Amino acid sequence: MELAALKTILTIREQGSMAGAGRVLDLDPSTVSRILAQVEAETGLRLFQRSTRKLSVTEEGARYLDRIAPLVSDFDAACEEALDARRAPRGTLRMTTSVAFAEKCIVPHLGAFRQAHPEISVELLPSDDNLDLIGEGLDLAVRLARAPKGDLIVRQLMPTRYRVVVAPDFVARQGKLANPVMLAGVECLRFTLPGYRSFWRFRDRNGAVIEVSIAGKLLISNALALRAAACQGLGPCLLADWLIREDLAAGRLIDLFPDYDCTATSFDTAAWLLYPSRSYLPGKTRAMVDFLRAHVPQAHVK
Repeated sequence: MELAALKTILTIREQGSMAGAGRVLDLDPSTVSRILAQVEAETGLRLFQRSTRKLSVTEEGARYLDRIAPLVSDFDAACEEALDARRAPRGTLRMTTSVAFAEKCIVPHLGAFRQAHPEISVELLPSDDNLDLIGEGLDLAVRLARAPKGDLIVRQLMPTRYRVVVAPDFVARQGKLANPVMLAGVECLRFTLPGYRSFWRFRDRNGAVIEVSIAGKLLISNALALRAAACQGLGPCLLADWLIREDLAAGRLIDLFPDYDCTATSFDTAAWLLYPSRSYLPGKTRAMVDFLRAHVPQAHVK
C-alpha cells in the first residue's frame, strides 16, 4: 500500500470529509474517494460510514487509523532527519513568547541568529496569551512560570526571580519600607493576572514565608507598561529580574527587599522552552533552541 494513500485517509479523518481532505491535498474529491475505496478494498475494512450529510469513522476504522498514524509520522520524521543531515537548517520557524520577554530577551539576539542561520526565516508572535502550539502551528514557545505540564517537550532556558521595586522619588516621598508587611498599607502597582493581583509572597533567609495582601487602584496587563509606571514613581511593583536588571543598575529603580525572595505564585520559576512532542526535532527548531540556550542566559546573569 502506498504511503500517499495512507496520508490521504488520515487527512480525511482530520478534516472530517473527503472534500476537506481534497482541499488540503489539492486533489479532486473524486480522487480522494477513489483512494479511500482502494484502501478499504486492500484492507477489507470499512473505514468510514458515508451519508449525504455526514462522514464518520467506524470502530474498526478508528483502530486501523490509530495504528498507522504514528507509523506515517515516524516515516515523515525520518525523511526530514535525513534531509537535515545533508543541509543547513532552513524553513520558517514560528515562535511565541510574552510581549516583554520578546522585547527584552529575544529581539536583541535575532540579528546574531540570522547571521548564524541565514536559511531560517523567523516569524515571532509576541503575545501575553498562552497560544496553543499545535492549534496555531507554532514550532517553539518560551513560557515564564513553574515547569509547564502537558504533552509538550520542556527545557529550561534560564531561572527567573522576582523583585519588588520602586523609583527613588517614591522612597523620597514615602520613606523606605522596613519589611514586606508594610506593603499592606501602600498603593501598589498590580499585574492583572489572577495570581499576581491580590497577594505577594516573601521568603526570608531562614526560609520563613509570609503572604502580604496587595491593594492599588492601578492594574496593568503588560509587564513593560508596569515597569514604565514603576519608573515614574507610581508605586511598588513586582517584576521579573530579567526585565529590570538595567533599571536597578542605573538607579532608575530600587530593590525594596533585597534580603527576601519574592513571588506571586511559586519561588521556583523559570523561562521554559516548549515545543511539540515529536520523536524528531526539526533542524530549524533545534537551531533556535540551541542558540537561545547559549545566548539568552549569559545576557542576563548578574
